[in-house]
Amino acid sequence: MTLAIRRATTADIPAILTLVRRVVPLMNTAGNYQWSADYPNEAVFQQDIIQQHLWVAELDGQLVGLAALTNDQDAEYAQADWDVSEKAVVTHRLAVEPAAQGQGVAAALLQKAEDLARVQGLHVLRVDTNSENQATQRLFPKLGYRFAGEITLAFRPGLRFFCYEKRLS
Repeated sequence: MTLAIRRATTADIPAILTLVRRVVPLMNTAGNYQWSADYPNEAVFQQDIIQQHLWVAELDGQLVGLAALTNDQDAEYAQADWDVSEKAVVTHRLAVEPAAQGQGVAAALLQKAEDLARVQGLHVLRVDTNSENQATQRLFPKLGYRFAGEITLAFRPGLRFFCYEKRLS
């Protein structure tokens, strides 16, 4: 099996939306309402692609994961235990095809975030996840991220998010 990470293109949109349609019901069943039928949507991913922020993972040529890797830190990040004025690579919209979970896809996408940080001369990686997302809460510490507190996000009212940060040497 060959896992490849590359920038997403508009040609990937149908496969991205299919992946999201498969992931959202599983998230919701687990009590994780970070994503829904209307978020993230095609317009969100189109914007990610235009800004060259969206990366996809392909396993043997099939799209099995995605992540938006940006320098954007939501204003609410100031609630976390970190210096929000410090520039970072921030992982948003991390998702893995259910059938490919547990095969290192998320770790590979997070490694791409680390690679981008190094290229940009940055030493900090950040990510947030829904308080009900047990899988990412297990994964992030395994990859060297530390828990940096709990926040709320204005655009997802009623939900709680856990923040994680990794410092590169």
